[in-house]
Amino acid sequence: MAAPAPMAQVVVATRDLQIGTLIGASDVRMGSWAGTVPKDALGKLDLALNRGAIANIYEGEPVLAERLAAAGSGGGLAAIIPLGLRASAVKVNDVVGLAGFVTPGMRVDVLMSGSQPGGNPGDGPRVNTLLQNIQVLSAGENLQKDSEGKPHPVQVVNLLVTPEQAEKLTLAGNQAQIQLVLRNPLDTQTTSPPGTAMSELFRNSAARPPQAPGPTLGGKSRAARGELGTATSPPAIPTTPRPADLPERKLHVIEVFNGATKTEVTFTVREDPK
Repeated sequence: MAAPAPMAQVVVATRDLQIGTLIGASDVRMGSWAGTVPKDALGKLDLALNRGAIANIYEGEPVLAERLAAAGSGGGLAAIIPLGLRASAVKVNDVVGLAGFVTPGMRVDVLMSGSQPGGNPGDGPRVNTLLQNIQVLSAGENLQKDSEGKPHPVQVVNLLVTPEQAEKLTLAGNQAQIQLVLRNPLDTQTTSPPGTAMSELFRNSAARPPQAPGPTLGGKSRAARGELGTATSPPAIPTTPRPADLPERKLHVIEVFNGATKTEVTFTVREDPK
């Protein structure tokens, strides 16, 4: 009979713990683990208490040190921000926020639209790509006050950016309109779009439609074959023959006898007078 596998005591979660959760005494317990102990598994409750979760931890799953923020850093959003980066909040419309199009972990591009300072007023508003391939840190609702001082929910997305990118986002959010566009998480390539002005959209739509090609003969246009003076010369129209040019018609009658019965067959024949 085989010997039972050795059991080890590790810290496991008593419920699902979301990112940013500050782990308390009711969130974890000691549990038995058979077989190989996972790497970085915690063997004491004190090592998990009062630390923030920087990744989702599910009920019954061992609590790993790599999924917890450093001791003393607390919980919440700040605990999951990597060193050297910042979390910058961006307001989004209800379609993007409520429909769940933007969720943590996704990658987005940031577009800004508005009037270019010092630009030609006749060009109208302009849209440019401000940032590319930015990670979404969190998404949800925040309570903010409107112009009358009444609180109302606002859809907010926190983006993980560098300090320089945070400055651009803040300035664009105050002086222009910001729009997030989703991208494939496997597409990490950055491009250099030139930006688009409203006047360019109307200029492109006013382009003249292409003209239809002229008549062709043998795979080539008649102008190309040298049969027309210019490419725009109209093709020759055939004329109807005049009556004088038509052959003369003569009437012929043939008598057919079938016994005592006689019948006549009449027909005409064109004869060339020449």
